[in-house]
Amino acid sequence: MNLYVSLIRTGIPALAGWLVTLAAAHGLHVDAQALAGVLTPVAAFCYYTVFRLAEQYVSPKWGWLLGYAQPPQYDLAA
Repeated sequence: MNLYVSLIRTGIPALAGWLVTLAAAHGLHVDAQALAGVLTPVAAFCYYTVFRLAEQYVSPKWGWLLGYAQPPQYDLAA
């Protein structure tokens, strides 16, 4: 289950970053490939950071915006 949770929590911010980049590409007169190459990871990182912090410090319900309302739990090696 942790693998599934971690994959969803990575994929949803990447999708959000792609959507923001796609929206920005239609309103700016910049090479779309160059814009996507820069903005996609930046937007995904910002999206993940905002909602991960909201999940941690405001309410766990914010985790749904990352795809799953529970942070992955990793087992610590002894």
